[in-house]
Amino acid sequence: MTEPNEPTQPSLRRMRQFGIRPNRELGQNFLIDSNILDVIARASELAPEDVVLEIGGGLGVLSEYLAERSAHVHVVEVDRILEEPLRDALAPFGERATLHMGDAMALDLTALDPQPTKVVANLPYGIAAGAILRTLEEIPTATRWVAMVQKEVGERLAAKPATAAYGIPSVIAQLAADVRVVRPVSRRVFFPVPNVDSVLVGLTRTGPAAPRALRSFVQAAFAHRRKTLAKSVGIAGAGSPERVRAALEALGQPIDVRAERLSPAQLRELWEAVRAAEAAP
Repeated sequence: MTEPNEPTQPSLRRMRQFGIRPNRELGQNFLIDSNILDVIARASELAPEDVVLEIGGGLGVLSEYLAERSAHVHVVEVDRILEEPLRDALAPFGERATLHMGDAMALDLTALDPQPTKVVANLPYGIAAGAILRTLEEIPTATRWVAMVQKEVGERLAAKPATAAYGIPSVIAQLAADVRVVRPVSRRVFFPVPNVDSVLVGLTRTGPAAPRALRSFVQAAFAHRRKTLAKSVGIAGAGSPERVRAALEALGQPIDVRAERLSPAQLRELWEAVRAAEAAP
């Protein structure tokens, strides 16, 4: 039961209770509008049997919401100052909730037990794209992602070919998943209010993550965006421009096409054709 004049919103109440101040260096913007939790739950299609990974637990508002509605929740948080309020939020769920204090980008995701089926998070802006791409690769059991990210990051992940936002993150994500911007998110759901816009981005797995060699090829193809794809691959030392041009011609693509004009599926097809040509006697 809350005391008179004590905030009813869990984040604000825990900030006061535990003397927490948001750490701007870590990009901390805590959720203070609980209505957004239902939006996240619907978008992530949470089921009682799901095992959820949350990256950036913050003050535990989303953490406890997820724990109430799933079989298990793994919460990752890098800021040690937030350990006490997070443990307080997760205590009622006992062994159904596991708190991992540390850097999500260094955590051994393959060691999570049980393995996650969904990734749901209010992601720190600095690691948003990297965290999504890493979990796509390293958690093959995950089938659905819903994350609050900076607007530009969400649009980049969901971008279509021949658009300014389309690039390496778009291709790598879309090689393994259907990616969509679910909806914009008001700045007012966070404290402190960020100076950038956010969106809720959703990914549904369509296949395994791209192999490392394909990811390297994509990175080389986009390394020099103003140059043709074949020339960019050659400059990056990832293959013979002549073989790339021959493969493009065989696939019915212009030999002077730039990487941004090809869809993820077409880039995969091109990589496979180049690889086959390199393996031929």
